[in-house]
Amino acid sequence: MAFATRHFVRAASSDATTAAAKKLLIKHVTIIGGGLMGAGIAQVAAASGHTVVLVDQSDEILKKSTKGIEESLKRVIKKKFADKPEAGAEFIKKTLKNLTTSTDAASVVHSTDLVIEAIVENLEVKNKLFKTLDKFAPEHTIFASNTSSLQITKMANATTRQDRFGGLHFFNPVPMMKLVEVIKTPMTSQKTFESLVDFSKAVGKSPVSCKDTPGFIVNRLLVPYMMEAVRLYERGDASKEDIDVAMKLGAGYPMGPFELLDYVGLDTSKYIIDGWHSLEPNNPLFAPSPLLNKLVEEKKLGKKTGEGFYKYK
Repeated sequence: MAFATRHFVRAASSDATTAAAKKLLIKHVTIIGGGLMGAGIAQVAAASGHTVVLVDQSDEILKKSTKGIEESLKRVIKKKFADKPEAGAEFIKKTLKNLTTSTDAASVVHSTDLVIEAIVENLEVKNKLFKTLDKFAPEHTIFASNTSSLQITKMANATTRQDRFGGLHFFNPVPMMKLVEVIKTPMTSQKTFESLVDFSKAVGKSPVSCKDTPGFIVNRLLVPYMMEAVRLYERGDASKEDIDVAMKLGAGYPMGPFELLDYVGLDTSKYIIDGWHSLEPNNPLFAPSPLLNKLVEEKKLGKKTGEGFYKYK
C-alpha cells in the first residue's frame, strides 16, 4: 500500500511537470489597436524582448502610435538609465527593433502566439474581429481582450477556441501601471490561463486573477465608487471640489473621483455603467446618472475635450 501511495505521488508529480511543460511560451505577440492602450501594451511587450506586431486601420494611425512609443521610451530611459545614456539609447533601439506595424491583421496572425485586442469597446465590433482572426491564426494561438467592461465569454463564443481565450486587462498608462487582471472564463483552459499569467510577468507586470464578472476587480469597485460620488454631488450633499479633496486627503487616493472621471473620459464611464445597468437593472450601484448623461450629451467628456466636471486649458 505504501508503495502504491509513493507510486501515485510520483505519477501525480510527473503529470504536474508535464502539464507545466505544455504551457505556451509566448514569444510573438500581435496587438490589434494602435490607440493609447494598444501602443502601451506593444511598448512593454517589445521592451521585454517579445516580437510584436501592432495593427491598426491606417499607416497614419500607426505612425502616430510609433511616435508615441518612442516618446514614452525616452521618458523611461531618463529614469531607468539616468547615468547611462548609451545604455538607454541601446534599450530604445532594441525595443523598436522588436516592433513592426501592419494594417492587415489577418496576414500577420499566422505565426503569432498571442493576439491581444485593444480596440473600441463595442462587443459586436470585437466579435467580428475575433471571428475573422480565428480563421487565420494557428491552433496554438491564444486570443485575449483588453476590455475593461465587456464579457470575455461572449467574445470567446465568437470563435472556435474558447479554451484558448481569456482577458488581459492592462491599466493606463501601461508602461507605468504594474497591474494586469487576467480573466478566466468557464471555458478557459488552465494551460491558457497560466500562459497568460506568465506573459504578464514577463512584461514586468503583477498579474491578479478574476472570473469573468462585470468590471473584473478594479473597475467593479472603482466605477460604483465614482458613480456614488456623482450622486452625492447631484443631491447637493457636497461640492465636487470638496469630494475630491476629501478622498485625496482622507483616503489617500492620488485623484479625487471627479478628477478621475475626467481623466478616464465621461463617455467611457457612461458606456460602462450603461452596460452594467442593462445586465442588472435592479442593482442600485449600476443606476445611470442624469448629470453624467447630460455632460456626455453636451460632448463635455473630460480632459480629452477640455471640459468635463472641470474645465481644462
